[in-house]
Amino acid sequence: MSKPSTLRRILTTDLPVLVIVLIAIGPFAWMVLTSLTPSEQLAASGVSLSPAGWGLDNYVRLLRRTDFAVNMGHSLIVALGTVVLGLAVSVAAAYAFSRFRFAGRKALMLQFLLVNMFPVVLLILPLFVLMRRLGLLDTHLGLILANATVAIPFAVWMLTSYVGAIPKSLDEAAMTDGCSRLGALWRIVLPLALPGIVSTGIYIFITAWNEYLYALTLGGRTVRTVTVAIQTLIGEYQIEWGLLAAGGVVGALPATLLFLLVQRRLIGGLTQGAVKG
Repeated sequence: MSKPSTLRRILTTDLPVLVIVLIAIGPFAWMVLTSLTPSEQLAASGVSLSPAGWGLDNYVRLLRRTDFAVNMGHSLIVALGTVVLGLAVSVAAAYAFSRFRFAGRKALMLQFLLVNMFPVVLLILPLFVLMRRLGLLDTHLGLILANATVAIPFAVWMLTSYVGAIPKSLDEAAMTDGCSRLGALWRIVLPLALPGIVSTGIYIFITAWNEYLYALTLGGRTVRTVTVAIQTLIGEYQIEWGLLAAGGVVGALPATLLFLLVQRRLIGGLTQGAVKG
């Protein structure tokens, strides 16, 4: 009985999962191999699958001949600024939505949901006009505010369910002992909601780091993020695939390392926030 069941498991579960993993990882593996293959060999024989033909020439050219390191700094400033602003607004809004019952509460929550239903491209024109009038075009603050418009609605929904799972009796007990409402939020709610806050912050960081449309439209000259910098590596008449692949690998590295470092906390925060107690 064990052999048929093992064979069935391999055919129905293991092999399909393996195929899906290979399809998902394949493009990234090919990009890494392309970045490790020198440009001369790419033009002559294509991507090298043997370690003997690998090298770091593309990465050296990327860091020495371009301003990619500076672009990484711009992306880091924008992403971290979006995290700070997004969490500050989202935590306060989530606490208010989960603890208070007021007129228009459901309508406001519905508006946060509706914002996510509109394509980002529809917001570019009004944001461009607004940033131009405020003098925030091609600045870090302008990109932070633009990215926050996309990140905050989902973050509010996510944190509202997470904070709502924390018993209100804990707040009431803290205020009975002398804490103010703000003190109860700072000393009681925030430590208990820390996994959800961390997972939300990671989501905001990755969203802001990978954002391209706002970075191209509202920035791109003085403040040029990684996503726009990678696009500039594509020439008018030719494409240096090795340099482009190296830029993609380096640009994806911070978000990837961050996810790997806090993977358990991120998954725990997402799953716990999905359960309402």
